[in-house]
Amino acid sequence: MTQPKYDINVSSVTRYVEEQSDPVADRYVFAYTITIENTGQLSAQLLNRHWLITDSSGHEQEVKGAGVVGEQPILAPGEAFQYTSAAMLQAPVGSMSGTYEMLAEDGVRFDAEILPFDLSMPRVLH
Repeated sequence: MTQPKYDINVSSVTRYVEEQSDPVADRYVFAYTITIENTGQLSAQLLNRHWLITDSSGHEQEVKGAGVVGEQPILAPGEAFQYTSAAMLQAPVGSMSGTYEMLAEDGVRFDAEILPFDLSMPRVLH
């Protein structure tokens, strides 16, 4: 089986940021570290991000924009880019998912899927 031309693997690690959160005011802050790895055959640049953020109270946020943390990294095959950002929810539990719009070196645009991951205040979920 041949390796796909366009293949981006996205993984996440999350952390509840207690010192910036205020549960009495329904403010729950989570840091998330994302690792974006190019497992394809061609170099690709991250152009845009599109996030869907949902919390357990039913509040939804949609975030679109250029790059991530002010950067539009170019990843050669086998390279990875990691960054940390944050999200604020109105409930102690939520999730994030989305896509990164990528531009391969051959001019093809494609979406790298960001699989859903949980944001959860400690001791809320079992």
